[in-house]
Formats: sequence, structure tokens, C-alpha cells
Amino acid sequence: MSIEAQALRVLVVIPTLNEAHGIDAVIDALAVDLPVDAQVTMVVADGGSDDGTVERVQRLQATRPWLKLMANPKRIQSAAVNLAVRTHGGGADVLVRCDAHARYPSGFIGSLLQTLERTGADEVVVPMDSSGSGCFQRAVAWVSDTRVGSGGSAHRGGRRSGYVDHGHHAAFRMASFVRAGGYDESFTHNEDAEFDCRQRRLGGRVYLDADIRLEYAPRATPARLAKQYFAYGRGRSRTVRRHPGSMRLRQLALPVHLLVLLMSLALAAWSAWALAWPLVYAGVLALTSCQTAWGRRSLCGLWAGPAAGIMHTSWAAGFLCGLAFIREAPWRADGSLPLGARREV
Repeated sequence: MSIEAQALRVLVVIPTLNEAHGIDAVIDALAVDLPVDAQVTMVVADGGSDDGTVERVQRLQATRPWLKLMANPKRIQSAAVNLAVRTHGGGADVLVRCDAHARYPSGFIGSLLQTLERTGADEVVVPMDSSGSGCFQRAVAWVSDTRVGSGGSAHRGGRRSGYVDHGHHAAFRMASFVRAGGYDESFTHNEDAEFDCRQRRLGGRVYLDADIRLEYAPRATPARLAKQYFAYGRGRSRTVRRHPGSMRLRQLALPVHLLVLLMSLALAAWSAWALAWPLVYAGVLALTSCQTAWGRRSLCGLWAGPAAGIMHTSWAAGFLCGLAFIREAPWRADGSLPLGARREV
């Protein structure tokens, strides 16, 4: 049945943890131009904020009867979405997942519903356009949307719509989300890519709509960026173990690069030629910094090369550590392997 053939019931889920600085703006932006023919329930699933996030949402509830607040004891985003679906998703036709760190355009939810209807896809994903305020954060944003920063990932600043393997999660037909089992709550990172592997294995289709875009603020310090990308790489290693064949060449290049880099540095004491690869890589990062600073007419662009180096190295280190210390059995569509079944050693 067409999703427009009845009054749509839409569940919007926003996981939060200490988001008092921006939660009002996110909720207000999502509420602009809500489709009049849809019954929208917006749920903030809070993981135990202590910065006033809960109190701010409670004040907003006084004038927004469609806004719900619930506790997320497990704190992580995958658990927040699953819990909201179990608690408030009964009878819903569409699930929309939102991020408290993002900035959403007017009519975001309505546009997603139109794309689901137009394409017949099971899931709609969207590109993220990074933006920052501080000097380092701006450089991270600039380099994240380039091939040096993201390897050409379609949902990182991409401009072409079409069916993809994965992207930034935005909307699902609720039936397909439930059929695929929801998110695996043992994943703190990369739960979206792991879900998309199951979605596709079960015949689901993922559509990237490049005309529906959101802005996202990256990490503002080198340490936080490194921690984030280490977790990304570690999560990706689990996804690859669970879904062999899901690894892409651009992702494989990073751990191979790190291994070659370490071997080169170790051999440098015996041969100066061993420094060739580290010097080439340093040159690429330096060129990235210069090009970004010149193109953006800002000295902040000089941080672009170091930021890219942090992202590359941290992601690769997390991926290799995950391969070394996490055992993950392949997923089978017959459900014989429970989600989250894995053993760490």
C-alpha cells in the first residue's frame, strides 16, 4: 500500500545525552512545516543528561503535545531508537531518526516522506554537510567533505541521488526496520552500517536523496576527533567480521596504509628509502592544508592536513584493534545468530 493511502503515523526519535545547548533548536527546526496529513510523535530518548537537557524538553512539552520524553538507561543511540520504537512505535508507518548535534532544514520530515513514497525504498539516507565554528573544527568540517577526508563517501557532502549500500540514517518504513531486527545494541558505533548490511541481505533498498541535506558539527579538538574515529574504526571491524564482503576498498586502504607507515618507520634505521612512504603521506597532508587554506581564504585551513591525519590514523588503529581483540561470528538471515553475539578476548 502506498504510504500516502492513509493518515501517516510517523515516529521521530532524537537520542540525547547532555544536549541542552542545542535541543530546543533541533526540535523547533523539525517541527517547521510538518506534513498536515501525518500524525507525528516526536520522542526525545535521554541517556541520563545532567546539563539541563531533560528540563528544557519538559518545558517544551507544555506547548507541544506531540513531544514525548523518555529515559534511555543504556545511554547509547542504538538502544535509544530501539526503545522508542518498542514504547511508542506501535502502529507507526514511518520511523525518522534525528541527531541532536545536527541542524535540519525546514520541511525535513515532509521531504523524507515524499522520497519514501516516490522511490518505494525501504530506507532513505541523506548527505551530511559538516560545518564548524572554532578554527580546528572548521578545518575538520572542510576536509571531511573531500576525498582526502572521507574517501569519496556518498553521504559525506555527496551531490548525486540514487540507491546506495549505506548513508546517514534518516527515515525507514517501520515494517522494514522491525523486519531487519532494529539496531544491534551491542554496537556503540557503526550500528547504522551494520543495520544496512542486514537490510540489504533481506532485500531492503536504501536510497540516498542528495536534495535533503543536514548540517553537522564535527568534534572541536584533536583529542575528541581521535577518540571518535578510533571508535568508528573499531565498530567497522565488527561489521566486517559479521558481514564479510561489506568492506570497501577505500576503507581497506586505511589499515593497510597504517601498517605500511609503521613498518616504514621501523625500517628507517637500516634504510633511508624506508622513509619514502611516510614522506609522501606527509606531503599529501601538507598539500591538503595549503589547498584548503588557499581555497577557503583562511589560515584555519592549515589544520586540514593534521585533521585528516588524525582521522586516517585513528580509524585505522581502531579497525586493526577490533580485528585483533574482537571475535564476531557471521550473521545469517535465518536468525540463528542473536544480535550482539560476540566474544572479546
